[in-house]
Amino acid sequence: MGDSLSAGYRLRASESWVALLEKRLTTEHLPHRVINASISGETSSGGLNRLPQALHKHQPEIVIIELGANDGLRGLPLSLMRKNLQSMITTAQQNDADVLLVGMRLPPNYGPRYTQGFAQTFTELARQYKTGLVPFLLKGVATQASLMQSDGLHPTAAAQSRILDTVWPHLLPLLSH
Repeated sequence: MGDSLSAGYRLRASESWVALLEKRLTTEHLPHRVINASISGETSSGGLNRLPQALHKHQPEIVIIELGANDGLRGLPLSLMRKNLQSMITTAQQNDADVLLVGMRLPPNYGPRYTQGFAQTFTELARQYKTGLVPFLLKGVATQASLMQSDGLHPTAAAQSRILDTVWPHLLPLLSH
């Protein structure tokens, strides 16, 4: 469950880190399949609204929640994002799915109080609900202009394998359950 960063904004479907994840699972002979329920522009409230139907339809063992970036970019109250992510986590867990929460960071122009609170939300929720956590999806990517599209927000096709390499060590323990 994600936004444009997982939907592969302006990329071919086969280029996104989520598509590369499916290929890696096959290469590693892991029996999991990937359902990408990501939508460009999605917010935590949109994801929360869509999650119950997705859980019912797919009955996943693992739910990767990569949402919140659009909430932050819109300056929505952190308490609302936290509440939505919290509800998504508990809903997935109540449906016997392990959760991997994917953290994001915001540009510094949102001010230190908001950006620090934003980043801490993911860490605190992961700790509180004992989920896996990717601290920052775009680690090693967001600060390299050559790996970002011209909008400065979305990673290029060349960055997708790095993003997967950031997610993989946090996902692997959940795949082993």
